[in-house]
Amino acid sequence: MPGEYRPGMDRGLAVILTAAVGGLIALQPAINAGLSRATGSLPAALVSFTVGTILLAVIVALAGDTGGLGSTFNVRWYYLIGGLLGAAYVTMALITVKTIGAGGVAAATITGQLTASVIIDRLGVLGLETVPLTATRLAGVALLLAGTYLVVR
Repeated sequence: MPGEYRPGMDRGLAVILTAAVGGLIALQPAINAGLSRATGSLPAALVSFTVGTILLAVIVALAGDTGGLGSTFNVRWYYLIGGLLGAAYVTMALITVKTIGAGGVAAATITGQLTASVIIDRLGVLGLETVPLTATRLAGVALLLAGTYLVVR
């Protein structure tokens, strides 16, 4: 079934792969800023998402996983805004990288993601299991806030 949870990947491997892709994402603001110098910020965001969309279409087609696309609109509306959120992020990163640099964009992004994720986990938003808010989790958020401050100051 498309989109279903497929257990089996080792947690350690999942963390390593996610961190590796996160490292690649650190290149995104600088790459998009270079594109932006030629096209402008908003056109650069459009080009970035267009290239990504084309690549994903090819990957889905090659994987033979197009069958699930017919069920795209059989979900609640808010499950369809992931691309909108991604576009908002890329656009904001394109604008702010000129002011706070790639390190600042990465630090602020990760801090925002972790802070929101801890709240989302605590509330069990969008059908996720609830995760208690602990002192350790709060300390992690506080340390990231401090780190972001140190990176952008």
